[in-house]
Amino acid sequence: MVELQVVLPDESATMPPERLVELAIAAEDLGYGTAWLPDHLLPPGEFGSTYGGVYEPLVTIGYLAARTTRIRFGTSVLVLPLRSAYVVAKQAATLHRLSGERIVLGLGAGWAKEEFAAVGAVFEERGRRTDESLGILRDLFEGRDRGGVFEPQVRAPLPLMIGGTTQPALRRAARYGDEWQGLGLDGAGFAAAVARLRSYGDRPIKVGTRLDWSAGDPGPVVAAAQELVDAGAETLAVSFGDERTALERMTRFRDLFTAG
Repeated sequence: MVELQVVLPDESATMPPERLVELAIAAEDLGYGTAWLPDHLLPPGEFGSTYGGVYEPLVTIGYLAARTTRIRFGTSVLVLPLRSAYVVAKQAATLHRLSGERIVLGLGAGWAKEEFAAVGAVFEERGRRTDESLGILRDLFEGRDRGGVFEPQVRAPLPLMIGGTTQPALRRAARYGDEWQGLGLDGAGFAAAVARLRSYGDRPIKVGTRLDWSAGDPGPVVAAAQELVDAGAETLAVSFGDERTALERMTRFRDLFTAG
């Protein structure tokens, strides 16, 4: 059974924070299994459809988790090489404990060269730094010594989701991930990406992808979602565009997809 997920609309600095709470509660009530938040620190252009992530995702997740009871929350995706892996581990483990073990940490290497420059990070080193940071996260979450006391310890698994469709991203997912999320794939492209991912290792990894329905008729998006399920997708995360119409689209998509 595929898990429907939602990408919360965090692209507008003028959006009232309470709107995110309303949408998270609605997603939980509608049966969506996970709500994702995007991430950008200092993008080169205005926040919007390209650079989503106005509200810092880990802080926001803490706020939303306190207002919900069942739905998981995750980052899709946190740009890991822009941050200290130790700080991210501490934040995520704390959120996991406070939320009742409802956090999945979605991570990626990033793609906006200008954003790396803006925060003083070296773009060309992002792959190496991401791999090193993932190793640190794994060690801390699984109780291996990193030279100090790590608390709160992770009592229930805190899944790592690796996002991306490039060869390095797929290798990274095979080595470190519990979940993988693609983007912009049709059924054939999804199946090919999963086959490549599986070729890099035999660890069990839940596989899924993201879709967008921000305008137009829902028919093609519902059909694309079914094609992805037929291709083996275990999760489908849908972005519903502008926060003013997101709830209507979220409800309609759920109804149409489950009816099919």
